Amino acid sequence: MNNLNTIDRRRFLESTGLMAAGLWLMPQLVFSQEESPVITIKKAAATAKINITKLRGNVSMLEGSGGNIAVFNGAQGKLMVDAGIGVSKPNVMAALQSISSNPLKYLINTHWHFDHADGNLWVHEAGATIIAQENTRKHLSSTVRVDDWDYTFPPAPIDALPTTTFKNKHSLQFNGETIEMKYYKPSHTDSDISVYFTDADVLHVADTFWNGYYPFIDYNTGGNITGMIKAAEYNVQRTTNKTIVIPGHGPVGNKQHLIEFRDMLVSIHSKVAALKKQGKTLKEIIALKPTASFDSKWGGFVINGDIFTMLVYKGL
Repeated sequence: MNNLNTIDRRRFLESTGLMAAGLWLMPQLVFSQEESPVITIKKAAATAKINITKLRGNVSMLEGSGGNIAVFNGAQGKLMVDAGIGVSKPNVMAALQSISSNPLKYLINTHWHFDHADGNLWVHEAGATIIAQENTRKHLSSTVRVDDWDYTFPPAPIDALPTTTFKNKHSLQFNGETIEMKYYKPSHTDSDISVYFTDADVLHVADTFWNGYYPFIDYNTGGNITGMIKAAEYNVQRTTNKTIVIPGHGPVGNKQHLIEFRDMLVSIHSKVAALKKQGKTLKEIIALKPTASFDSKWGGFVINGDIFTMLVYKGL
């Protein structure tokens, strides 16, 4: 692991609040401990530091409350992409105020997961209209079990639900910028969208891309490894060498990072699929370490190579 990767990983652990929870020591514990990782991460997010990275065209990225948040600021007010975890409200609000005193006007949810949408209620109460793909509202409105997190999510409060929903595409004119939202089809979940700031050439791809980390795939709400690969390919094709890419987790990325992520997914999927076709069990496949050549780069956070092998196997 080179120094840059060490710094990036440490920054990510700090920004998600997991450093505060002590989980950088044995990150696999997030998925194996008796307490659900949802509870652990929520506790850590209450005190997590919010880091602000200014990007381009009045777009900034906030790290620290679950998934990465984009903030677009202008004379008409502020727009957020994702709301993070609700208990981070004081620190997120302070970060927003440090950008400007302009009011919150819009919130776009990239998907339904708690680390991206748990803050919906307070953001709405602060004045934001919530926009999302229709499946995001469906899941937030329902009781949802995620087996791999050992957690059952209750329905969100009515005021935390998106009020503007769409099926495939939606666009918004705000602060002189065109903001394009597009549905991926089932990938990380069945509710994922990208959010593109056209003039700034900044693309928020959320959890279809984890920069430097194996991604989680939520099979309980429609996610699958094949869809993740298709989304990764779409992200590569959509960007240029100038596009700034905001991942769901990890540092700001670019087209080359997207290519590396796609190639990792394709390679591991191919290896696991071939082993399963030979009749090997999941236990046998994990023992053969099909992710071994990628683990030093991608396996340093909550999902190690064995867990990611299991997630890929589930989708075959």
